[in-house]
Amino acid sequence: MDKINLEELKNQLLLRIDNDDLLEVKKINDLIRLHELDAECDTVIDRDGVSITIENGKQKFIKSHPSMNEKMKINAQKIALEKSIKFKLKTPPAPPPATTVGGQQKRGSLI
Repeated sequence: MDKINLEELKNQLLLRIDNDDLLEVKKINDLIRLHELDAECDTVIDRDGVSITIENGKQKFIKSHPSMNEKMKINAQKIALEKSIKFKLKTPPAPPPATTVGGQQKRGSLI
């Protein structure tokens, strides 16, 4: 998967909110920071693998990478934050004009 350009994502998100509302701007900045933290977790997991070996004296344990748990927490935070952002509604496209025949509206076929 290609890496996301976070600066471009931030600009796109800022276009979809009221930039005069400082709370909404802060939410976008926080969301971008969560994306950055998620990317850092990905880097560490790619480097170390999804599981790690813990050695305690003669005992060895294999467990999931701690960053996996952090990614799940970050993802939950991103979802909650995205739901709280007041995005501007896009205007729906205008319906196509009705066709007329001889000044009267043409009736469509049921078939």
